[in-house]
Amino acid sequence: MELTNFIAQIIEEDIRDGDHTSLSCIPADATDKARLIIKGEGILAGVDLGLQIFNQIDPDLKVEVLINDGTAVKYGDIGFYVSGKTQSILKAERLVLNCMQRMSGIATMTSKFVKLTEGTQVKVLDTRKTTPGFRALEKWAVRIGGGHNHRMGLYDMIMIKDNHHDYAGGIKEAILSTRKYLEEKGLDLKVEIEVRNLEELNTVLEVGQVDRIMLDNFSPELIVDAVKIIDGRFETEASGGINLDTIAAYAKTGVDYISVGALTHSYESMDISLKAI
Repeated sequence: MELTNFIAQIIEEDIRDGDHTSLSCIPADATDKARLIIKGEGILAGVDLGLQIFNQIDPDLKVEVLINDGTAVKYGDIGFYVSGKTQSILKAERLVLNCMQRMSGIATMTSKFVKLTEGTQVKVLDTRKTTPGFRALEKWAVRIGGGHNHRMGLYDMIMIKDNHHDYAGGIKEAILSTRKYLEEKGLDLKVEIEVRNLEELNTVLEVGQVDRIMLDNFSPELIVDAVKIIDGRFETEASGGINLDTIAAYAKTGVDYISVGALTHSYESMDISLKAI
């Protein structure tokens, strides 16, 4: 239902009372065919979403998929053919391309990070640094690229960041208040807490009552020490400015997760076109 609503929203945003350009110069009964042309290189994403956009605009459109989501593509590849009412193809064109270009860029970026962690057990996570209204699709693209989703929003996991425990009066106070809140509300949510140094880490270890510890802006060497101190008692996550040049070093530290904001805020959209045949 969420996806159906999203598609309805983008159709309303773009089309409203009609695609007047197509209505004015394309006969209502005209039918044609178009092909999706890949003009970049990377991981294709958004094909399944594109199918749903075509269907929601016109269920009579026929799509022949040649390349599925998650497939490596190169310049000149044809992703799919779409045929049917010409006005419907033109209505859907930009909506499909906008989504696919962005999702493919995210999947490609994610794939690059994931490949650099091969040979380790670490999982690459996204973050909440997403485009408002587009988060579910961006996180879908991360999965297509081989990454994993962190929490979807503020509602499905407790993450006690540095601002939270600073405002709460300290790490111990933040954890105890959180546990009391979860018990009072009858909520079963995982609890993660961010630490900025080994002193804060030791405080968390004294208090316990969390599921995961985020080691924020730690060097790889310091994370090795932290992981040894934690000794498997809690899940561990490295975070803070980790990029393509540094992720391999972080992956070798023994940490369980690495979260990377760049997956959804610093990608480059893939160049993709939909052209008439």
